[in-house]
Amino acid sequence: MFDDLRQYINWLSDENLLTVVDKKVSSELEITEIVSRMIESGGPTLMFNNVDGNKIPVVANLFGSEIKVSNALGISNLNELYDKSNDVISLIDRENNSFKDKMNLLSDLFQMRKIKPKLIKKAPCHELIYEPEEFNLSHLPALKSWPSDGGKYLTSAMVISKNPINNKRNVGMYRIQIIDELNAIMHWQSYKGGSQNENHAKDLGITKIPVAIVLGCDPISMWSASAPMPPDIDEFMLAGFLRSKPIELVNCNSIDMQVPAHSEIVLEGEVHLDDYRDEGPFGDHTGFYSPIAKYPTFKLKKITMKKTPLFPVITVGKPIKEDYYLGKASERFMLPILKKITSEIVDVNMPAEGIFHNFIIVSINKKYPGQAKKIMHTIWGLGLLSLTKIVVVVDKWVDIHDLSEVFWRVGVNIDPNRDLMITQGPADDLDHASEFYRYSGKLGIDATEKIEGEPRVREWPDEIKMNKEIIELVDNNWENYGFEKINE
Repeated sequence: MFDDLRQYINWLSDENLLTVVDKKVSSELEITEIVSRMIESGGPTLMFNNVDGNKIPVVANLFGSEIKVSNALGISNLNELYDKSNDVISLIDRENNSFKDKMNLLSDLFQMRKIKPKLIKKAPCHELIYEPEEFNLSHLPALKSWPSDGGKYLTSAMVISKNPINNKRNVGMYRIQIIDELNAIMHWQSYKGGSQNENHAKDLGITKIPVAIVLGCDPISMWSASAPMPPDIDEFMLAGFLRSKPIELVNCNSIDMQVPAHSEIVLEGEVHLDDYRDEGPFGDHTGFYSPIAKYPTFKLKKITMKKTPLFPVITVGKPIKEDYYLGKASERFMLPILKKITSEIVDVNMPAEGIFHNFIIVSINKKYPGQAKKIMHTIWGLGLLSLTKIVVVVDKWVDIHDLSEVFWRVGVNIDPNRDLMITQGPADDLDHASEFYRYSGKLGIDATEKIEGEPRVREWPDEIKMNKEIIELVDNNWENYGFEKINE
């Protein structure tokens, strides 16, 4: 596991997975075009050493493929996240019927305690400490990604805030539009943890809340900030679990907040809840510009950093971009939790074309009439999954990661008069298609085979399948037919 971003970048370099660009490039549009081409072609992670003459290197395409996300998380493939999450679920769900079981659980819980964040006094992120008049937001190599963007943005910002009611920490990854040397706009969406902390503060009559913005740290913590964790679950605990050792934290200098000790750059400040400004437009992961909307203002108080910091960026736009692969990792990690809520779910797929909140494909172990529609309601009642516009439900034997098979099942298995369910509910802030802001229609598609008890009078036909004996016969004689062996 990597302790900080620099260590990970050095590993990528040793593995010939990093390309260093020394040529001067522009922070306006040029880097986005370069990185977009690299993601599309499966190219390497990039480090730009001369962005507008800025001495702080920009690192990009950190998460632009499943392999890159796996490398960053220290795993061989994303299915390992499913296994790790399932281990936690099994631990929580274990029945302690014997003394031995109790002792084993106690041992496991002691191991879990070792992942609790550890507070230290001295940290690399405090090697340089600046007042705003010395170093401020205008000195960062922030990007303007798309031609009609409202300005330059921090696109890989880990935002740390607290619930003022119970003092629980939240770490989210939000875009932040830079306005001037001291002010930026905090785009935390309605249903995200930071926005919920804002709402709690308003309920208490609080007009400003301390917020720390971390630009770069160990890659596992960076991913954890993007993971859709349940309320009041510490993302740094998740990072410690995946690392099998705790995240080291350090107190900020000007606000009551703790940040990863190995952060590259930390922006300390406050979000003023009585100062809303126009944020956007921004070329977002939907492939469209999100329109101008009002969000609260972050006001800088102090900047701390390493002596030689790195500045990470994440490229979003028409899919597929980095956000998809970050989301795919979250999908695999959250699946055991979803299956714990309802054991009827076998697998889920949130394809790139759905942009996370547009549609989700679910396979179920169908046992009773109306089960597919029950699962639709379950999805629409779960946290951020409530924003999903279209839910497609198929049988357990369907490979939901093969979109060709999924659309075939949708095409041949549904009667629109019977198998479509339309309802209404909350929508994502970025959903431009909805009739109303943050509120839209929902569509459920039951593409399962119909069983006895469901509204169908005709008998369901058998699916075409070749005899197993014939398949084996042809396999064994393939080359004898004069054909070349097929590489599987």
